[in-house]
Amino acid sequence: QVHLVESGGGSVQPGGSLTLSCTASGKFASIDDMGWHRQAPGKERELVAVVNRAGTTKYSSAVKGRFTISRNTAANTWSLQMNSLKPEDTARYFCNAKVTVTVELGRQKIPQDFHSWGPGEQVTVNS
Repeated sequence: QVHLVESGGGSVQPGGSLTLSCTASGKFASIDDMGWHRQAPGKERELVAVVNRAGTTKYSSAVKGRFTISRNTAANTWSLQMNSLKPEDTARYFCNAKVTVTVELGRQKIPQDFHSWGPGEQVTVNS
């Protein structure tokens, strides 16, 4: 199965910075729509940022201008640079991606897509 693992979480003071990284491993043909979601206690999981293979990015209004997502598809990694962190950014952050597995049936190769999620990394912003 495909495994996604986050790293880089921790505690930081307001106005500080952190960088989260995600690495995908396992057997798959390609990866796309590499993103980050977050979930605070008592809240639903929400999209933070996403980047596709072409490099097109999308951010939630809450983080736009402060966070930057980047990716290295060849290495199956992507990162979230978080600047000017606020207490309301405190949450567990999850990386996710659409992965494609190629199923071979004789000479046929059939792509199958699914989404994979990491276990999450805690980010805490306070004084």
